[in-house]
Amino acid sequence: MTVPAPAPSLLECRGLEFARNNERIFGPLDFHLLPGMALQVLGGNGAGKTTLLRVLAGLLAATAGEVRAEGMAVDQGHLLRGSAFLGHLPGHKADLSALENLQFSASLLGSDRPLDAVLSRVGLAGYEDSLARRLSAGQNKRLALARLLLSPARLWLLDEPYANLDLGGIALVNELIAAHVENGGGVLLTTHGAYAAPPVPIRTLELRP
Repeated sequence: MTVPAPAPSLLECRGLEFARNNERIFGPLDFHLLPGMALQVLGGNGAGKTTLLRVLAGLLAATAGEVRAEGMAVDQGHLLRGSAFLGHLPGHKADLSALENLQFSASLLGSDRPLDAVLSRVGLAGYEDSLARRLSAGQNKRLALARLLLSPARLWLLDEPYANLDLGGIALVNELIAAHVENGGGVLLTTHGAYAAPPVPIRTLELRP
């Protein structure tokens, strides 16, 4: 009987550190993320949660340590191309409509999903022609979440995904995470700990300032 080899980790970090002006922000960290799982990074302001995600997304170079994605060592930028990153800022153009922003994202990501259906899924039906600068903070967060549905990436890096959302928006985030994990994806998300963890297999990593 042949036993299939285990699937490689979507993300694996060994001895990962980041320092700024000779002051260590976090690390060394050792953790991994398997397909079908989520990792919740906890910590207060200044603990390094956002910095960690920016390092994992290839936006910052680590001071020391190693990051591997699906078993392969990555360089700065490689993981960014292989992951979907949701940061604090919406990441779209304020003077484009919700639909135009999504059309631009779809062209970059090579997605052919019906965009009206994607906007409806995130609660923005009827806002297709609304300029992003006229949307509320919560609606802009929903538009940013819509980009996740266009991305083919198996790894989601979500920095405070619940911020600016009402209870319905928080439920939406949990639904999107649950569906992604059920389909074999992995999610790493940061939170101040004010919200319940999504209802999926989840581990925690706590950073301390």
